[in-house]
Amino acid sequence: MKSPVADLAPTDGEEGSDRTPLLQRAPRAEAAPVCCSARYNLAFLAFCGFFVLYALRVNLSVALVDMVDSNSTAADNRTSSECAEHSAPIKVLHNQTGKRYQWDAETQGWILGSFFYGYIITQIPGGYMASRVGGKLLLGFGILGTAVFTLFTPLAADLGVGALVALRALEGLGEGVTFPAMHSMWSSWAPPLERSKLLSISYAGAQLGTVVSLPLSGIICFYMNWTYVFYFFGIVGIIWFILWIWLVTDTPETHKTISPYEQEYILSSLKNQLSSQKSVPWIPVLKSLPLWAIVVAHFSYNWTFYTLLTLLPTYMKEVLRFNIQENGVLSAVPYFGCWLCMILSGQAADNLRAKWNFSTLCVRRLFTLIGMIGPAVFLVAAGFIGCDYSLAVAFLTISTTLGGFCSSGFSINHLDIAPSVGKDESTTTWICSY
Repeated sequence: MKSPVADLAPTDGEEGSDRTPLLQRAPRAEAAPVCCSARYNLAFLAFCGFFVLYALRVNLSVALVDMVDSNSTAADNRTSSECAEHSAPIKVLHNQTGKRYQWDAETQGWILGSFFYGYIITQIPGGYMASRVGGKLLLGFGILGTAVFTLFTPLAADLGVGALVALRALEGLGEGVTFPAMHSMWSSWAPPLERSKLLSISYAGAQLGTVVSLPLSGIICFYMNWTYVFYFFGIVGIIWFILWIWLVTDTPETHKTISPYEQEYILSSLKNQLSSQKSVPWIPVLKSLPLWAIVVAHFSYNWTFYTLLTLLPTYMKEVLRFNIQENGVLSAVPYFGCWLCMILSGQAADNLRAKWNFSTLCVRRLFTLIGMIGPAVFLVAAGFIGCDYSLAVAFLTISTTLGGFCSSGFSINHLDIAPSVGKDESTTTWICSY
């Protein structure tokens, strides 16, 4: 695999025959211990950050089920009568003190989709800002802004659809910078042979955040009311921000408690991947086939992933006819599988490279292939099973679980082809952010 940027130093996996996972010319430093290490502490805090990030993103998907008057969508939904009522009688009365809104299916679609209008705007600018102000502040304030806006969601809903759509778009603006910021930080923190593990751990928080927030949102809606969903997760986001700002630094050199041995291990493992290029060579970047392969892969995977993430609770309610409690739990099951797959695939990818001498290119291709074709097959199959509740949940779970392989495929390939630009500069990994 060749770097898309001319004159950059050879990067991870770049050799003529591509037979070794890393540079043959670079001596392999002995790994610093994992336990209590600064790099794994960063991975854990990043894990918690992405946990909060996705909890703030998906809580509306469940809350919206309880915010909307069911009579307002029944007339538009021609499929809801095809499946029999599945839920068992509820012995505990559902708390219905939360205000209901007369929003039809089209309006709900605008509300759920508005987040991504803001999200897409700050992707590339977020990467550029990370290279200038550092990933720590950008990621921290991105999540903080989303958390604060989440606290105002009930007020925006009362003001009307326009206000709620605008608020969700602002949340998207805040979250759009998070992945580029995290990529920027890991380019300075992740030793090449631990790259899959560290990034998989940190990004797996997104899946666990989905796993926890979906059923928890359903429980909060059932026993309290939907407004508390936004208050709860907003406060959690603010608490995480305080810990992040206090404990994290942008680089190993500025970390106050890192051991000298670990600092030397990280810096020595990355020094042969630095480039003397100080400016961004835009023309070679835009002509880079590896870069466009990553862009196309992200677009294709995210199309399915975010469609399910946004609309799965609505599908569970309107088609499979599950109540609000069952809805949250069953909507979370696929993402638990994805979370587990991300953790295990990260370990497997680095083991294939370090112990079995698989090339980086081979590992990225293999994991991307499994993570793209597997989900597509089972998602298509789910469209032909009608009202078979068990098969519906099983197929959606398998589809989303297999997608976890992509976390060690194209999702990390940004760092493989966009090396750092030096000790006193930030990284160019934002070029390939999504």
